[in-house]
Amino acid sequence: MIASVDSAHPGTYFVRPMQELIEKLSALAQKALQDRFGAVDNLPTPRPGAATRPEFGDLQISSAMQLAKALKKPPREIAQVLMEAVAGHAAIAKSELAGPGFVNLWLSDKWLTAHATAAAASPRLGLSEKPTRGRVVIDYSSPNVAKPMHIAHIRSTIIGESLKRILRAVGYEVIADNHLGDWGTQFGKLIVAYRRWLDADAFAQNPVEELLRLYIKFQEEEKRQGGAAKEDDGDDADTEKVTPLLAEARAELVKLQQGDRENHALWQKFIDVSMTEFNRVYKRLGVSFDVIHGESFYNDRLASTIDKMVSQKIAEESRGALVVFFRKPDGTDEMPPAIVRKADGAFNYATTDVAGALYRSETWNPARILIVVDERQQLHFKQFFTIAQKLGVTASQEHIAFGLMRLPEGTISTREGKLIGLEALLDESERRAYEVAKAHSVENETNLDEASLREIARVVGMGAVKYNDLSKDRTSAVTFTWDKALSLTGNTAPYLQYAYARIQSILRKADAEGVKEHGPIAELTPVERALVTKLLWFRSAVESVAETSRPHLLAEYLFELAGAFSTFYADHPVLKAEAAVRASRLAITDLVARTLKVGLDLLGIEVLEKM
Repeated sequence: MIASVDSAHPGTYFVRPMQELIEKLSALAQKALQDRFGAVDNLPTPRPGAATRPEFGDLQISSAMQLAKALKKPPREIAQVLMEAVAGHAAIAKSELAGPGFVNLWLSDKWLTAHATAAAASPRLGLSEKPTRGRVVIDYSSPNVAKPMHIAHIRSTIIGESLKRILRAVGYEVIADNHLGDWGTQFGKLIVAYRRWLDADAFAQNPVEELLRLYIKFQEEEKRQGGAAKEDDGDDADTEKVTPLLAEARAELVKLQQGDRENHALWQKFIDVSMTEFNRVYKRLGVSFDVIHGESFYNDRLASTIDKMVSQKIAEESRGALVVFFRKPDGTDEMPPAIVRKADGAFNYATTDVAGALYRSETWNPARILIVVDERQQLHFKQFFTIAQKLGVTASQEHIAFGLMRLPEGTISTREGKLIGLEALLDESERRAYEVAKAHSVENETNLDEASLREIARVVGMGAVKYNDLSKDRTSAVTFTWDKALSLTGNTAPYLQYAYARIQSILRKADAEGVKEHGPIAELTPVERALVTKLLWFRSAVESVAETSRPHLLAEYLFELAGAFSTFYADHPVLKAEAAVRASRLAITDLVARTLKVGLDLLGIEVLEKM
């Protein structure tokens, strides 16, 4: 069977050759173990994976050592059973037992070429066009209103966007939700600062920058009055000492919460000017959302959420506050308690997030809820996920944590004005890409016009910024430097974009010479075989991101694919080969280009037909 058909959508082909083969081989191996050793409870499935080195074949089963303890048999005896079970499959050309119990498998050229030809005929390379696997809500980006987006926002924004695209590509219905920071103590502070220190001309020219200046001005004035501000900027960012200025801000916040017309109008103005800036940045980044529900959206639900916690005995009073304790059956604490209503009656992040989880569950009934927020919030998410589950949320709730982005001189701080604006990063990236493109145009006498140079700069510059982040494991911390963020060489988006553009030039030349035949793919050399095998792992690479929420796995795959094509093209004539070989190599070449384009698009990165 070359491709499986989605029964829900006849005519839609899902090319999943490696996944299907691995599932079949796993089933054969599992049955062989049961036939030989009998049924064993909780026996791990012997699942083949990609071989770690070419000399070990294409696939490798390395589970014999793990199975040995459960089966109480030598690993090599178990490996022999596994090898005999899978060796007869039509896809396997050769198998061998190696080391303490490894099973090395080589795929047949017939199987590889048949499936590569099917992949070449698939318009979407085996990716889904309609949702068949349930619904996912992804909460990402989530900037704070009245503050400009800075470089630290890039991580949540582009990680979330790539996950949205990838989950949709493997068959999920995805709802992208931008949970804005649009409520809390900071707005009482801003209202006071706006009325005291507003520069009307500056606000007219750049409203969000002026709001940031006012926020910082408030912090400075508060410190002069003896306040000691905490580092977080949310509704819990009170000070150890309630200064007269902070007391005034709290009073204005209460008025806002009670619906005061003037304060509400100011708050709405802050949101409107912020959304104008956010949308401009999102448009440049190619990022979009299905819904934008800020913290304020859930205000009317907070009291009823608290009532549910109390009625179901999830929350209890402690020192005037309402608290959720997380106790094990033996009475010890599983984790620190969470305050869901403060002693003064105010709600906080935990309450809002639980209300959000209930709303998402009731409104969309998702199978998964993913929230893309930095790693500092891990305890918060464990707490509120547990509360939401007790209240009836059945979706899998996942905190997609990522490492912090820092400057070489230390942490990014909105309070102190220590930040680099996100638009400044994008502008600088395009400027550098423009200089490189212009120099390349002059050197190669291509004489590109200004519009073409600017478009190349936009696509390459934006790709460099995104890929610099997405190509790293999201759990890694990132120290921001201009050179690292905007590198155009090595494992970068420009390298992959250039690989795609170079392939397009080959295909254009073939078309200009009247060469129309692409395929079938046949009679592979060792180098072609390695490239075709890599191509057939594409869907698996995409699925691995959908399962782990780690976009760097797809970036790694695309970089390896581009390298495999470079090796192939260095030694294998395409247009000058005899007709049948040329047709096969053109099909492979075209499939590489399409895979690079689709893969980069899943990461939110554009390509150029010419560079």
